[in-house]
Amino acid sequence: MQFRVPALFGSLRGWTTANAWRDLVAGVTLAAITIPEQMATARLAGLEPQIGFYAFIGATLGFAALGASRLLTAGADSTITPIFAGALAAMAASGSGSLGAAAVALAFLVGAMLIVAGLLRLGWIANLLSIPVVTGFLVGIAVHIAVSQLPALLGIDGDGSDFYRRIEAIARNLPSLNPFSAAIGLGVLAIMIASERINGRIPGALIGVMLATLIVQVFNLESRGVAVLGPLPGGLPHFALPSLDDMWQLLPLALIVSLVVMIQTAAVSQSFPDPDGRSPAIDQDYIGVGAGNLAAGVLGALPVDASPPRTAVVAAAGGSSQMSALLAAGAVLLLVVFGGTLLAHIPQAALAGILMFVAQRLIHTDTIARIAREAPIEGLLGLATTAAIVVLPIQIGVTFGIGLSLLHGVWMTTQTRPVEMRRLPGTTVWWPPSKTDRGECVGGVAVIAFQAPLLFANAETFKRAMIERIDGYDTRPAVVVLEASSIADIDYTAAEALSEVIRHCRRTGIAFAIARLESIRAQDALDRFGTLDALGPDRLFHSVEDAVQALAPEQRSQARDRA
Repeated sequence: MQFRVPALFGSLRGWTTANAWRDLVAGVTLAAITIPEQMATARLAGLEPQIGFYAFIGATLGFAALGASRLLTAGADSTITPIFAGALAAMAASGSGSLGAAAVALAFLVGAMLIVAGLLRLGWIANLLSIPVVTGFLVGIAVHIAVSQLPALLGIDGDGSDFYRRIEAIARNLPSLNPFSAAIGLGVLAIMIASERINGRIPGALIGVMLATLIVQVFNLESRGVAVLGPLPGGLPHFALPSLDDMWQLLPLALIVSLVVMIQTAAVSQSFPDPDGRSPAIDQDYIGVGAGNLAAGVLGALPVDASPPRTAVVAAAGGSSQMSALLAAGAVLLLVVFGGTLLAHIPQAALAGILMFVAQRLIHTDTIARIAREAPIEGLLGLATTAAIVVLPIQIGVTFGIGLSLLHGVWMTTQTRPVEMRRLPGTTVWWPPSKTDRGECVGGVAVIAFQAPLLFANAETFKRAMIERIDGYDTRPAVVVLEASSIADIDYTAAEALSEVIRHCRRTGIAFAIARLESIRAQDALDRFGTLDALGPDRLFHSVEDAVQALAPEQRSQARDRA
């Protein structure tokens, strides 16, 4: 396998000064949306708000340097943060290290895994989760975000080490809610919802936070119990190497987070193609997001991910390259260095309102309704994933959802059964019979199709069903043709099963042939595993009709009569 390292800052290719104004507008819009969102996400992880700024700066520099997409933006993300927040807090509570150090260690691990995935071209892994399971996963994440932010939004004590204790604390302290905090949080949520419905480029979060901060200061709401951020430390972060022990403990969690990042990065790359129409380079984008995680770790921040809503903002604002994100990162850097005191009076309820908005956007009600209506069984898979993420520790719930999706895919493969085919009258086309067109049989010939890849998961089912069908005819056929146009690939176990079917036919005096094996991979597999030798010479045909004309005794007899 050849590794292809992307060109440095290739995402800026084609940029000219003619694009400067559009990228400036997109960068300013992105910064206005990013600043409050990154603070809120850092608070969701239990970290200081400025850590979110470091995460965005590192993610942007890393992705611009090694990523491919011109529009994708990365940073601290509310989809992945709930997955690791609890585990990092538990590590810090056990005394094995600080919360910040654990976040840095996880960022380095996730970055390294994503870079390896990109170099090995593992973009196909993003397809392992079905839409119902991903939808259920997002609903579960939304529930966790909402429960974690309700105390700050309502101005009550909601501390708890896990989901259930937070629920208990909220219920116990609900009578003492602070009406001013609740009004601020719900007000910011309402402004963001209204802004999105009017125009997605309106920075509703920034508008809401600025109004909330102004109201807190004008009416002196801090004296009425409204909690604010307080002064943030200025200047740049101090880099410290993560502990090897922390990295070893976090390895399983890093695998889960990396898989979720890969899925979301692939979705963003495919949903927002470059302005020049170039096809997404998902593997290279994995390397870019991986580099962003490493850079975030160097800056002492948490793991980062590709962001669908922020990328949508850049696309809607007319951004043409990563220059938009770099300009936004420059604005955030200025705020980090010089503007820490400007954020001191931001109410925590306002940041909670932002995260409540994020949570409700994760619940795709239209998709849920469509799945429930059109695929109820798969809807149950999504519901089970949601329940697992809510009821179990979140990282275990995510693992459960991934396993459920894979098991469902394997189960569907194992349910494939051989299908008998018949010739359409007056044609040479062989087709599965339907209620309206049963087709015609050819004496002494059985044509059987298998409409799935032949793999270890269905090899035994294939072998048993083929032999039962062949032996089940009232009059044993002289020729059996396997129609293989849908067999895209064959593994070793399945090749052995196919060889056993061939041997069974040979023992019973039946001629066995394969027709329309169009997949090059499947042909190479049969040759490599020796199955073509077992099949015999001249038994691989381009069409079913060719096989029937060459092997069927009735057809040969009719051909002689016509001659």
